[in-house]
Amino acid sequence: MRRTKSQTRFLAALVSAVALTWATGLPTALAQPAEDEIEMEGDTPPPDEGEIEMEGDTPPEKDLNADLAATTEDATKIDTTTREVKPVSWKDIVVVMRKPFLKLGRTDLMPFVGTTMNDNMIRHVSAGAQINYYLTDVLAIGVEGQFFAKNFREPFDLVGRQARRLPTVNKYNFAGALNFHYVPVYGKFAVLDKHLIHWETYFTVGVGVTQSEIIPRDPRYDAFTNILITPNLGASMRFFLFKWLTVNLGIRDYMFVDQFEPANRSDTNLASADDAKAKAEGKFINNVMFQLGVSFWIPPTFEYTTFR
Repeated sequence: MRRTKSQTRFLAALVSAVALTWATGLPTALAQPAEDEIEMEGDTPPPDEGEIEMEGDTPPEKDLNADLAATTEDATKIDTTTREVKPVSWKDIVVVMRKPFLKLGRTDLMPFVGTTMNDNMIRHVSAGAQINYYLTDVLAIGVEGQFFAKNFREPFDLVGRQARRLPTVNKYNFAGALNFHYVPVYGKFAVLDKHLIHWETYFTVGVGVTQSEIIPRDPRYDAFTNILITPNLGASMRFFLFKWLTVNLGIRDYMFVDQFEPANRSDTNLASADDAKAKAEGKFINNVMFQLGVSFWIPPTFEYTTFR
């Protein structure tokens, strides 16, 4: 089948149009984004994973000239406010509350009473007094004296009735000692959150004499007395009430070797007091006593000599 000239021209024009269309449309197709991606105006790339971008996080740019100008301006500001100037003295500087009670150079006059704590046969009640002079605020030297009154306790009678034997006991008549006191502890506590009570703990060591007297098992025999060297140790507490008055309580251990009535004393053996004393049996004794006293301080007032 033969083609005519008109058909040949038509095919040539069609091929030319297709070629022209393909050539002009390819760059446009390549420039278009993928169909799955939608480009919005103003989109910014997402931040890196793990970082949260918040408004205002971007620090402002530093301006050296502005910083220098601000520093110079702040430095040139002068406070022109007028204030009242008061004189300052050492009395106005208070660091801690100072001790409300001083003992240096003062004398402590203390009447006291006491009672035996560790004797189950006989109880002694004492009344006495101490005079102590404080060389420093923590160290004192003094003397004491006391008189005793005896009182038999229930076991004394029970032993005689049950064992048919009378206990061998001695009574104490009086005692005196030279003592040294040392104050290592000082403190205070509140009463109902309103009042402060100041207190201190002091230790005592001393030496003195005690007179003891035997209590004969048989009233027909004469008693004899002993003068005993008596060292003592103790610990006490003192509570301050006023500048001239304190309350004291403590425990004191008086130690001595006492002489007791011989066990074989009879009408024909050691009947006299001198003979019985010559054959007396010695035993070491701890006479532990609880003491309660009130101190009166002389002079009744004092003055501070150092700054607070």
